[in-house]
Amino acid sequence: MQLSLIPKIKHTNANNFFLLAGPCAIEGEAMALEIAEKIVEITNRLEIPFIFKGSFKKANRSRIDSFSGIGDEKALKILRKVSDTFDVPTVTDIHDVSDAIKAAQYVDVLQIPAFLVRQTDLVVAAAKTGKLVNLKKGQFMSPESMKHAVQKVIDSGNTQVMITDRGTMFGYQDMIVDFRGIPVMQQYAPTILDITHSLQQPNQSSGVTGGKPELIETIAKAGIAVGVDGLFLETHFDPSIAKSDGANMLKLDYLEDLLTKLVAIRKTVNNF
Repeated sequence: MQLSLIPKIKHTNANNFFLLAGPCAIEGEAMALEIAEKIVEITNRLEIPFIFKGSFKKANRSRIDSFSGIGDEKALKILRKVSDTFDVPTVTDIHDVSDAIKAAQYVDVLQIPAFLVRQTDLVVAAAKTGKLVNLKKGQFMSPESMKHAVQKVIDSGNTQVMITDRGTMFGYQDMIVDFRGIPVMQQYAPTILDITHSLQQPNQSSGVTGGKPELIETIAKAGIAVGVDGLFLETHFDPSIAKSDGANMLKLDYLEDLLTKLVAIRKTVNNF
């Protein structure tokens, strides 16, 4: 996969990691533009290739009354506006076969959620749009098994594919990152570490997912040290009011300090 082939990607220095970041869900135009502007400012200064992330809808909810979106077309148009305003590519996740063509009209990268990565029809539909496909590793899958998901994309005529590790289930209510899996999956496709989802604590009795955001820096540093190609994180100017996944998000004010440290670690790792 060549990042340079993604429309609007900047800073294609192969020695640096790339970043997928943004809010969990598109809650409105103002918040999306505010978050995007801040991330663009930071990543431009640090020369980090950046793809803005935002879900146009949330289909995987614990409770029926959980926030699921502001409307598909409205959210997708906001993603396009972010892209046009800041000249950056965008990524969103899809959940149904019908979402693939719809979302592909607005974004540059289609993401397959972890729980759906074995769904052949969905993976093939995303691949056939010609967009870059980001496959989230299932929490229940081994790193080795991701080669089959990657092959589905390639066999559908699309070589633009990457993998994102978002942790592995550890009991009923916790996640762990097995860093041994990073080099395994890199044999199949460029591999990203999803920092914030890896720190989720799912299946809480309240029906609202918990998390350990205080460990974001620890997991991120470890990921860079083992050589991940990219990082994925969700961020919000106030996670306490975020309508989805606020419990494991990074506060936007902390992003610059974190990325500055990670760039320094990457430079050190590259010297070995």
